[in-house]
Amino acid sequence: MDNGPEFIAEAVRGWIKAVGVKSAYIEPGSPWENGYCESFNGRMRDELLNGEIFYSLREAQIIIESWRNHYNTKRPHSALGYRPSAPETIISMDPGQSCTNTQTGPFKWG
Repeated sequence: MDNGPEFIAEAVRGWIKAVGVKSAYIEPGSPWENGYCESFNGRMRDELLNGEIFYSLREAQIIIESWRNHYNTKRPHSALGYRPSAPETIISMDPGQSCTNTQTGPFKWG
């Protein structure tokens, strides 16, 4: 994180301490140190937030969750050959198959 106001706010600092998370800081003015997050934040701003007005917290939660689901399961990503990202992370299993590793490979289900 940087030292932006959202991260130095007392309530946020209290929550970070309460959940036992340690902060890792990037150099001020160095968005390339956190490229994936900066890219996602820019896309979320451009594709969602700039076109919405939220009238309640619940409305924001529903709309943002819908966009996040679309972003992960339907939206094409150029770095993935214009495929959505979620199928890249899903391992299909037969209903009767167990989830134990057979040690034949790092992600092989046996």
